[in-house]
Formats: sequence, structure tokens, C-alpha cells
Amino acid sequence: MRIILASASPRRRELLQQIGLEYEAAPSTVEEEMTGTLPEEIVEGLAVQKAEDVFGKMKEAGAEEFLVIGADTVVTFEGAVMGKPADEEDACRMLDSLQGKTHQVYTGVALLGERKGGESFRAVFHEKTDVTMYPMTKDEIAAYVETKEPMDKAGAYGIQGRCAAHIEKIDGDYNNVVGLPVGRLYQELKKYGI
Repeated sequence: MRIILASASPRRRELLQQIGLEYEAAPSTVEEEMTGTLPEEIVEGLAVQKAEDVFGKMKEAGAEEFLVIGADTVVTFEGAVMGKPADEEDACRMLDSLQGKTHQVYTGVALLGERKGGESFRAVFHEKTDVTMYPMTKDEIAAYVETKEPMDKAGAYGIQGRCAAHIEKIDGDYNNVVGLPVGRLYQELKKYGI
């Protein structure tokens, strides 16, 4: 069965390679629209939008026996959802609010597949991980933002990058914070014989 990742994220690609999953990347081009109000509803909804976009393109191309993986990650702190920062000032603001405290990272995953004969299947789930950061000075925040690493990441940081120096602890799946809970994904794929 062909497996298609509906994402351009290099982090998600690395995580799929890490678990030995053979896949193709076909990033979604859909204009994402947040639906729902709870973080788990938002990430699941965005993951479904991405997966449905690529699933539709695969069907139009006449593909058979394929599975599309869509995923989206957000950071939440005190009830507010944080996506990717708009600019460096926004990144500094986000990091300043997160430093020295615990926040949550949610990743939603949508699996849309089709077997020969037109039998389709669908699974949607999310994972949540609590992340506690050490206190950071204004200079530390500014220096980190200057690296540009935070600019394409939810919550303005990458746990797998330089910000690792500021992570005190996590409670939950580390890979979920990176961008894809591959342990849970693998278990879901097993349910469908993949």
C-alpha cells in the first residue's frame, strides 16, 4: 500500500523514516481553516483538511491502495492556542509567555485510506504532551529568535533544536512535540493491517 504524507515538514519526514515507514511526500495545498474551539478539535480538524485535500488528488489521479497521513500541531498556554509566529517580535512574545512555565502541545493526525475495490477507512486522533520550560532571560530569548529556528514552529520553538537547552521536562510523547506521535501512529496503522 502506498503511504502519502500530506506535509512538507522535514521533522515529520524524519520521524517517519526513524520508524522505517516507506512513504511519499505530497504536501497539502489547501487553505487551512481552524474549526472547533478546543485544541484537540482544532488539530484534528486541520489534519483532516490536509489529508482530505491530498486524498482527493490521489483519487483524481486514479490511485488505488493508498493511505494519506495528515497532521497538524499547536501549542496551548493558559487556554490560548499558539501557532507559528507571525514575525520575530511575535516569536519573542510567545517564548516570553512560555518560559518558566508548563504548556501543552497537541498534534492531530488523520489517516484516510482506500483499498482495492474502493473500500475506504478513516481514523482521526490526537496526542497531548505537557512541556515545562526553564526560565529564560530576554537576552536568551532574543538570541534564540535570531537563529530563525522558531519561525516555522508552533509556539516559536523546536524541542529537537537549540531550544532543547531550555526544556526542563516533558510529560507525554516527545515525538508529539516534534510534530508527529509516531508510536501512536504505528499502533493505528497496525489496526488496519498496514
